[in-house]
Amino acid sequence: MAKPRTASPRRLPALRRPRLPPPLLSLPPLLLLLLLLLPLPAPSLGLGHSAELAFSVEPNDDIANPGQPIVLGCKAEGTPPVQVSWRKNGAELPEGPHTTLLANGSLLIHHFRLEQGGGPSDEGDYECVAQNRFGLLVSRKARIQAATMSDFHVHPQAVMGEEGGVARFQCQIHGLPKPLITWEKNRVPINTDHERYTLLPKGVLQITGLRTEDSGVFHCVASNIASVRVSHGARLTVSGSGPGTYKEPTILVGPENLTLTVHQTAVLECVATGNPRPIVSWSRLDGRPIGVEGIQVLGTGNLIISDVTVQHSGVYVCAANRPGTRVRRTAQGRLVVQAPAEFVQHPQSISRPAGTTAMFTCQAQGEPPPHVTWLKNGQVLGAGGHVRLKNNNSTLSISGVGPEDEAIYQCVAENIAGSSQASARLTVLWAEGLPGPPRNVRAVSVSSTEVRVSWSEPLAHTKEIIGYVLHIRKAADSPKLEYQEAVSKSTFQHLVRDLEPSTAYSFYIKAYTPRGASLASVPTLASTLGEAPVPPPLSVRLLGSSSLQLLWKPWPRLAQHNGGFKLFYRPVSAASFTGPILLPGTVSSYNLSQLDPSTVYEVKLLAYNQHGDGNATVRFVSLKGASERTGIVIGIHIGVTCIIFCVLFLLFGQRGRVLLCKDVENQLSPPQGPRSQRDPGILALNGVSRGAGGQLGRDEKHVELEQLFPTAGAAGAAGAAGQPGSRPTDPGAPAPCEETQLSMVQLQGFNLVAGRTTEATSPCAGPGSIPAPQDVGSGLLSEGQTTQPPAVAAPQ
Repeated sequence: MAKPRTASPRRLPALRRPRLPPPLLSLPPLLLLLLLLLPLPAPSLGLGHSAELAFSVEPNDDIANPGQPIVLGCKAEGTPPVQVSWRKNGAELPEGPHTTLLANGSLLIHHFRLEQGGGPSDEGDYECVAQNRFGLLVSRKARIQAATMSDFHVHPQAVMGEEGGVARFQCQIHGLPKPLITWEKNRVPINTDHERYTLLPKGVLQITGLRTEDSGVFHCVASNIASVRVSHGARLTVSGSGPGTYKEPTILVGPENLTLTVHQTAVLECVATGNPRPIVSWSRLDGRPIGVEGIQVLGTGNLIISDVTVQHSGVYVCAANRPGTRVRRTAQGRLVVQAPAEFVQHPQSISRPAGTTAMFTCQAQGEPPPHVTWLKNGQVLGAGGHVRLKNNNSTLSISGVGPEDEAIYQCVAENIAGSSQASARLTVLWAEGLPGPPRNVRAVSVSSTEVRVSWSEPLAHTKEIIGYVLHIRKAADSPKLEYQEAVSKSTFQHLVRDLEPSTAYSFYIKAYTPRGASLASVPTLASTLGEAPVPPPLSVRLLGSSSLQLLWKPWPRLAQHNGGFKLFYRPVSAASFTGPILLPGTVSSYNLSQLDPSTVYEVKLLAYNQHGDGNATVRFVSLKGASERTGIVIGIHIGVTCIIFCVLFLLFGQRGRVLLCKDVENQLSPPQGPRSQRDPGILALNGVSRGAGGQLGRDEKHVELEQLFPTAGAAGAAGAAGQPGSRPTDPGAPAPCEETQLSMVQLQGFNLVAGRTTEATSPCAGPGSIPAPQDVGSGLLSEGQTTQPPAVAAPQ
């Protein structure tokens, strides 16, 4: 039979009847809330020999053989008399000839039945129910299933292997309980103690180091309490193999993904072949160590993990390594270990005075995380009224407890791996001499925000009353939104303020004494009076010279009271408004267009409901300023665009001029030849001096200068004619100072600033002349300077 899930029973401590403190005389009403918050000591029941109702034995999951008897164990302890009954699938199981309730509370099913032809079946979920005068307790669920055995859905297949190799047979079959798998060779059971034969629990037979005598026909045999099945035969043929034939390591079968429950055994298969025989090793993908406790290697590489825990979950990697090399093959499989729900914090039995709040806490863990539900005397308890569930149902809170709340409360934690339950009892302290509930509670609307609540004293035990507490909430709200207001003991009416107009409220009241609270009065309802809405906040946003947008906050409550918004507008010079424009309460904006830009407008917005129109919010809007501001903004944008365009134009224009100067230099430079043949006196532009030893044809240069700078070239020619000392053989050569005029081409608004400068000046430089830069190519153009560019240096 399958191993059932178990959970240790928990017995709760016995409680004694509380001994109430003496009356507290003359307690001021302001200490009322403080008194309510003080914890009271847990009382006992005065019955030292009795125990809290609890299970010492609970039913477990089981598998029954059809037609055979089965006993479901149950034993409850507690204050007698304790009555035990059973439920099946949530419904009470009636006694009859087919079942018998044993004296200890266990259930005997005489002949377990399977559903056949529409007849009844005994399969299902069973619960043991124990009850005494303090409440009712339900055990955890026990699933009872019938033993079955299906046909093989995977039969072993024929295998052909070589001597020294590996053979693997597999069969698969489903059954309850899980079938036991054995193997036969030629109809004779195989001795699995043989070191070369490995039988895995999942129905796999591995044979390593194959020999010729291993050949034969193999059968898989599956058996459980329901039946025995034999698979088809599969033949193993072993042939010879050439010695020394090299084969790469190969993983024939790698580990499968497994999902198990704690305490089960995990079998991770890994079958590898190769020549020489590969070495099989295991590791975790996350790098954590596998450990050694409960770990063993079965056969040549199968990993067995006994008594698995949640910490064993992970991805396992099988590696087949060729000896002496780094050649390897890998395969991996994921192991998921589930854990049934178990409690880390049990609920504790408590006693609370009537009218106060009782709270139970229950925390459970498991994998996957369990779901928690609460039962009250065996019935599912949901949130609502004065019952609240918090922190993913781990906390149960019961406010304003009364005699009807006395019960046994159970916390049931359940996940896919199993369930567990823990219980606790609530005792409501009802001291003698407590007053009854306040009488004649009435609520009358005074205004749209106020309700007057009045009441009469309880009928008895009024001398110890220290005050009243009025409980208030909207009738449509959840009880958890309730709030309270304390009232003096000499006051029998209270004005509740700051309420919402046209809203229904619920009121009830309790009387408090040092011994505890009275029962709650009968709740009463009252609705506040209605009123016209207040003026809505209104803002205006200009969209253009002839349109604007009105903005306000939506009021959905207006739609509940047949209300909405009304919008009016007009030029201030007009006698009447345009409107009303009716808008629903959910709307928050409206656009006005086709307005006169030169006119000031008056805009008025008000809210209305069934009680009439509220006061209006008025705004005066001038569109003229919007038009002017729009023009200014557009003008600024245009101006900035023009400035950017001009800067870019000047920058790219100056760049073109610099490139032009470089072209001139290239045209004035002689053809490049060998270093020994170059003329050291080359004409340079922008202050780059020329060597004194070079001679060029003056007529040719003069023609080039005239083509590039006609006016400067003419001036240079005239100067050459009148310069004493000019060479007769070269009448067109320009004089040094006259050549200086050649570079006086103004770059409008820009200046050529050299990256590197020198103290040398041109031969004709006078006082205040500008030093000539050495390297024109490194110059930068800067805007706004007017310094003239340097001159063309003449030959020395």
